Amino acid sequence: MRPVIIVFAKAPLPGRVKTRLMPAVTADDAARLHGAFVSDTLRNVLDLRAADVELHTDIKTDAWGEFGVPRRLQHEGDLGLKMLQSLRAALAEGRPQAMILGSDAPDLPEGYLERLLASNADVALGPCADGGFYAIAARRTEEAMFAGVEWSSGRERGQTIEACRRSGLTVECGGLWDDVDTPADLPRLKDSNRATLSADTLRSVRICT
Repeated sequence: MRPVIIVFAKAPLPGRVKTRLMPAVTADDAARLHGAFVSDTLRNVLDLRAADVELHTDIKTDAWGEFGVPRRLQHEGDLGLKMLQSLRAALAEGRPQAMILGSDAPDLPEGYLERLLASNADVALGPCADGGFYAIAARRTEEAMFAGVEWSSGRERGQTIEACRRSGLTVECGGLWDDVDTPADLPRLKDSNRATLSADTLRSVRICT
């Protein structure tokens, strides 16, 4: 079997996604941007052709049906438990490696994902400048690999590395990339040629400063 890239996404409902962009953009526009980010992410990983692709959403949604990729619902619990269960399920199917990819870096170059897929470490992380990570790829998992991680704290990457190493897993980091979380992160997407739908959507959004 081939590796699998699992895109994690929330249903694009106003007021539930990209809330850190508000009130600089409206809840409706934040949801539109989120939908575009996920679409660009799916398109980019499907173009990669180095792995199979799945979409795992927090709740049932008809969004992104045009991509025709297999879908599953995320496990109950916090982000660590959701990711652990998705990684474990994929590896239990016989996948040599499973990667979870968020949608907050819709302009991420292919080479960054290829580097993670090429890693022989038990766990490979794609680091973000804010202290988080845009992706995690695993060849092995352990129950406590996310134990004690404070999500959305800016410390989650370092804490994940520590938890994995305490669990006996080897860890490697790939290339650093910026994700899009706050209004200050939006301008660089306007000219992106790897986030075309996000860029087009952004041009139609009024940003209040």
